Amino acid sequence: MTKLRNRAAAAGAGVVLDRLLGEPLVRPHPVAAFGWAMQRLEKTLYLDDRLQGTAYLGAGVGAAVVAGGVVRSTAAGTYLAVAGRSLADEARAVAALLAAGDLDAARAALPALVGRDPSGLSADEVARAVVESVAENAVDAVVAPALWGAAAGATGALAHRATNTLDSMVGHRGGRYERFGWASARADDVAAWVPARVTAGLVAFVRPAAAVSVLRTVRRDAPAHPSPSAGVAEAAFAAALDLRLGGPSRYGDRMEMRPPLGEGRPPTPADIEPACRLLEDVALAVAALLVTPLALHWARRILR
Repeated sequence: MTKLRNRAAAAGAGVVLDRLLGEPLVRPHPVAAFGWAMQRLEKTLYLDDRLQGTAYLGAGVGAAVVAGGVVRSTAAGTYLAVAGRSLADEARAVAALLAAGDLDAARAALPALVGRDPSGLSADEVARAVVESVAENAVDAVVAPALWGAAAGATGALAHRATNTLDSMVGHRGGRYERFGWASARADDVAAWVPARVTAGLVAFVRPAAAVSVLRTVRRDAPAHPSPSAGVAEAAFAAALDLRLGGPSRYGDRMEMRPPLGEGRPPTPADIEPACRLLEDVALAVAALLVTPLALHWARRILR
């Protein structure tokens, strides 16, 4: 119990470090280096086959487990795996371009946040894509790596980051990766299932006036979303921000019609900043959640 409490507090510290310091200054960035290595491995391993894709996932997660064993520190591993500050920075950069009226530059910046095709998107459609990315990545880039860090130390945090990175690289529902990326997509769904629901609870906690609406919207709307984690987070953010997310989204040559999430108005560029502030509040809340048991333990010892 003491070990788990200490590990959870260290994971919470990793989230705080990300908020204070942002991305590590080392170059190449560890995640970028991992992505480059996995792209090279894909050229060797690729077959239009689920079993081969499972081997690819195993190689990537295995490398992350080894890296976690080298890093050892839960705080450091979680800090490397969490990317909440860079997510908010990227979202705010797009918002600034939209505010300046430079729609073309905002479209060009959008792929740093989402995988959808930005060409032809209006300013409001770009804003919707940004808000949806902030909501989805509240799970993938903040809550999930923090919880996995608490559960399994640096190894858990980095293994989750590897799984999520591989999902973003090959976990597509059609085309070249439909079979090869199947294992990566399913593994990411499993790894994010609990963190997504914790994220919804944290959104309700940090926005108490909208808590009932958040929980009701998640229960009603999230099951229709194709992702069992992204739908939960997006529904929670939609309700907290009084927005309606979802709608048509183009990914390469594929058009998806995402279900409506929430009962508010469609997002505009002005909604990006409130979404970023909500992300930051969720990050602080998960850090507090993880640190509190250790703080209470020491408070009880001091007061004895």
